[in-house]
Amino acid sequence: MTDDSQNVQNTMWGGRFAAGPDAIMEAINASIGFDKRLAAQDIAGSRAHAAMLAATGIITDSDAEAIREGLLTVLSEIETGTFQFSTALEDIHMNVEARLKEIIGEPAGRLHTARSRNDQVAVDFRMWVRDQCDAVDAALVRLLHACLAQAEAGADRVMPGFTHLQVAQPVTWGHHMLAYVEMLGRDRSRFADARIRMNESPLGAAALAGTSFPIDRQMTAQALGFDRPAANSLDAVSDRDFALEFLGAASICAMHLSRLAEELVIWSSAQFRFVTLSDRYSTGSSIMPQKKNPDAAELIRAKIGRILGATVSLFTVMKGLPLTYSKDMQEDKEQVFDAADSLMLALAAMDGMLRDLTANTAALEAAAATGFSTATDLADWLVRSLNLPFREAHHITGALVAMAEARGCDLPELPLADMQSVHGGITGAVFDVLGVHNSVASRTSYGGTAPVRVREQVARWKETLG
Repeated sequence: MTDDSQNVQNTMWGGRFAAGPDAIMEAINASIGFDKRLAAQDIAGSRAHAAMLAATGIITDSDAEAIREGLLTVLSEIETGTFQFSTALEDIHMNVEARLKEIIGEPAGRLHTARSRNDQVAVDFRMWVRDQCDAVDAALVRLLHACLAQAEAGADRVMPGFTHLQVAQPVTWGHHMLAYVEMLGRDRSRFADARIRMNESPLGAAALAGTSFPIDRQMTAQALGFDRPAANSLDAVSDRDFALEFLGAASICAMHLSRLAEELVIWSSAQFRFVTLSDRYSTGSSIMPQKKNPDAAELIRAKIGRILGATVSLFTVMKGLPLTYSKDMQEDKEQVFDAADSLMLALAAMDGMLRDLTANTAALEAAAATGFSTATDLADWLVRSLNLPFREAHHITGALVAMAEARGCDLPELPLADMQSVHGGITGAVFDVLGVHNSVASRTSYGGTAPVRVREQVARWKETLG
C-alpha cells in the first residue's frame, strides 16, 4: 500500500489508528469490488439525507445544494464509467464521499452528520433489494404471459398427465401450462409480500442508538419511497430479514423454473418428442452432428443450486450475530447480487424458450392414449351407470386392465363381449368415456382439465395481469 492510500485510510477512520492496514487486511476488509452496485442507491440516500439536514437546520442550504450538485456529478461519473473506484477506500460509501470532497471541498464533510455507515449500508442494500423485487415481478409477469399464451393455444390439446413419471390420466396442454401459472403467481405474491415488509427506512438509526441531532426520519423515509422509518435503531442496522426473504422467494421461484426446465429437457428428448425447442435456445454437440441439446433448460435447472446456496450462506452468516452490526454482515451482498442475477437470467431464458417452443400435438395425443390412461374414466362410468361402489368399480377396472395388458391392447380396443365377461352390466356406452378427448372434456370440476375450464382460467389470469 502506498503512503497516500494509508493517509486516505487514516483520514476516513479518524485519529484512532497510527498506520493503515497491510495488503491482506485491505483485501479482506474492502467491499468496493462488489458493493459498487449500490452506487445509485447510496447517492439517492445521501441526497435525501442532505436535504433533510438542511430542512431541519442542521446544515446550511448552501452546503446542502453543493452536496446535491456534487453527488449528481459523482453519479454521472459512475454511470459513464469515468469514476475511479479505490480499494483503499473500502466501500461505495467512502468512495463516493472522497470523490465528493474532491469536487466540492469542505461541505462534503457535513454530509455524514447524524448518520453512520451502518444505517447507510442498511438503507442502500434495502433499496437495492426492493428494486430487485420490482424487477423480478416485471420478469414474472412477462413469463406468466408466455405461459398463458401456451395454455390458450393448447386448451384442447391432449397430453398425458403423470404421477411417478408414469402415465396416469389424460390432461390438456393448457391445463399443464396453467399449473406453472399458479406457481409463478404464488412467486409474485411472495416477492410482493416481502417488499411490503422490507419497506421501512433504516436511515437515521445512525451507528446503532439513533442520534442527538433533531433529524426528521419521516422526511427521508418518504423521499426514498419507504412507508415509514424503522421503529428500533438496533434492529434497523442489524436486520437482514429483507435479504433473507428475497432469497427465500427467489429459491422457491428458481425451484419452479427448475421443474419446468426438467420437463422441457425430458419432453424434447427423442424418447418423448413432446416439444421442439428452437435453435435459439439449443446447442449442438462437438462430436455428434445429430444432437440438439436443451442447454438453456439445463442451465435454468441448475440455477436453483446457486440461489439456494446463497440463501443457506446468508442464513449461516446471520445465525450467530449479536446485536447490532458486525463485519460479518459485509458477506451479505455478494450472495444476494449473484442470486438476483441468476434468477433474472433464468426468468428471461424461460420466457424466451416458451415463446419459441412448439408443442407436437400428435406425439402428445398418442402418448396420452397409452398406459391405460382412461382406466379411471372406466371406473367412474361403472359407478355412475351401474351404481356400483367405487371400490368394486376399481376392482372390475383392474381386471379389465389386466385383460387388455395380456392381449397387448389398450382399453378402448377390448371387445364389448370381453368386457361383459368381467361384468355383465357393461354396455356399449362405455366406449364414449374411453377416448382421451372425452376423458378430458368430462373433467369439468373447478380447477379441472376440461378445455372449458382451461379457457376460464386463462381469462381469469389475463384479467388479473392486465
